[in-house]
Amino acid sequence: MRYAHLLLTVLLLGTVLPARAAGPVVGRASVVDGDTIEVGGERIRLHGVDAPESWQRCKEADGTSYRCGREAAVALDAFLAESRPTRCEFVERDRFKRFVGVCFRADGREINRWLVESGNALDWERYSKGAYADAQQIARTRGAGIWRGTFQMPCLVRAERAKREPSC
Repeated sequence: MRYAHLLLTVLLLGTVLPARAAGPVVGRASVVDGDTIEVGGERIRLHGVDAPESWQRCKEADGTSYRCGREAAVALDAFLAESRPTRCEFVERDRFKRFVGVCFRADGREINRWLVESGNALDWERYSKGAYADAQQIARTRGAGIWRGTFQMPCLVRAERAKREPSC
């Protein structure tokens, strides 16, 4: 009887309390990679942007290679450190069950937009519906970040590495 009562309690709590809330998440952000952060134990994929993978290499205008994915993550970390805490608004859960959101620094600056405008990520139109196209044009015109040389789209790099069709 005691076991049945415990099981019923667990089942009821599971239907009442979600595993993770779908509301805003606020706290000190740590960078996982150029388009993913963690706040309060919640891994958050930044909505509508696609940064180079941490292992991805890009080329400078002179043809020399550099780790553009690592550079994007380092730049994101520095940007976040300038104004804490970070607040992320829920958009959806992705196929990996990650929280996908639009995030802001304490001073109100949108992190997703900054990543694209600084040239550290691309507007992933498939998801953003072009919300960051203007920011991407600014980065491209200034030759900022990955736009200072040549690069392969992160979604294509991931597909090549996984030996699958790209989902760009």
